[in-house]
Amino acid sequence: MPVSPAMAEDLAVAIARLYEDAELALLEKLRDALEQGIDSPLWAEIKLRSIGDLRQAVEEITDALQQDANGAVAEALATAYGRGRQAAVAEVGALDIGRELQARRVLPGAPAVDRLAASYAEDTRPLYVRITRAVIDAFRSVVTRSSASVLLGGLTRRQASQRALDQFAARGVTGFVDSAGRSWELASYAEMAVRSVTARAAIEGHIDALAEIQVGLVIVSDAPLECPLCAVWEGEVLTLGPQSGPHTIRMEHAVQPRGLRAAFRAPETVAVHVAGSLVEARAAGLFHPNCRHSLAAYLPGITTRPPHHPTPGTTYKDTQRQREIERNIRMWKRRQAAAMDDASRRRAGAYVRKWQAKAREHVAAHPDLRRKPQREQIGSAR
Repeated sequence: MPVSPAMAEDLAVAIARLYEDAELALLEKLRDALEQGIDSPLWAEIKLRSIGDLRQAVEEITDALQQDANGAVAEALATAYGRGRQAAVAEVGALDIGRELQARRVLPGAPAVDRLAASYAEDTRPLYVRITRAVIDAFRSVVTRSSASVLLGGLTRRQASQRALDQFAARGVTGFVDSAGRSWELASYAEMAVRSVTARAAIEGHIDALAEIQVGLVIVSDAPLECPLCAVWEGEVLTLGPQSGPHTIRMEHAVQPRGLRAAFRAPETVAVHVAGSLVEARAAGLFHPNCRHSLAAYLPGITTRPPHHPTPGTTYKDTQRQREIERNIRMWKRRQAAAMDDASRRRAGAYVRKWQAKAREHVAAHPDLRRKPQREQIGSAR
């Protein structure tokens, strides 16, 4: 049974829901803090004095989120690692080495799981600091801009606050920017991080199990709608060892003849072209978040190159358009949650329905795509 990032996808979705709910709670805290006493002539002065209360409320949400997420991730990693090992058992179970692997009982509490959990906690730690800063900065900005708009005339304080709050909701709670300069919404960044680390756990469980029985080669699947980063590795054999770059090796056939005559013959060998190492392929982008490829044990003389999966009428660009539609649905749901009056709420809801209709049309026009409602959520709207 091949192993792929999709094997741990359900685990990532469950954890991403924690972040979605937190994002909604933060947005509602910000909205309520701004709306309270908005008709008072001393509103701006009162708001700036109440920043400490808002900061405390935000920190309570982020502390609970960090604790819940780290615990859930640790559990998900153990599950993903175990699934990876079971995939290896299923792949080679019919062979002698498979029965040997099946007989082993390795608990997925292993150093690999602990290392990945620690890596996730370290990678996301700055995110929680950024959450508090982003919400407080947005609060100050809304108060300052709304006060200026009222003084200059043309907008009521509620209208000015709603306009500024809409802009904040449109870009997401944090506006988190990664090392590559890409901007992420809170829930989207968290889901990406969780999907990456759980996928790594499944793959490491798989290759650790194969390494235990001296299976040193794996083969990459051919997946539909592949991105340019992965296309070069499709159907290629990779080594689990350190040697990088294309090379050809001779290996014993995975199934050798048995019997007395076979005992006096040299083992049958086959030539295997290796495209590079798994480490090299992953560094080049293979198994990125949302990657559709899988990895299977390569057994010399038995494993064959996977068939190509044509997708007529659908391209990788079409998948990226689907992601764009999902981002717009989430954006308008955030604006709906941030609405300070019924008119703004109805307007945002109308745009949510408009983009949901676009999602249905896009999927209907491309049968190879599947709609994933969880990618359109930020939590239940008010």
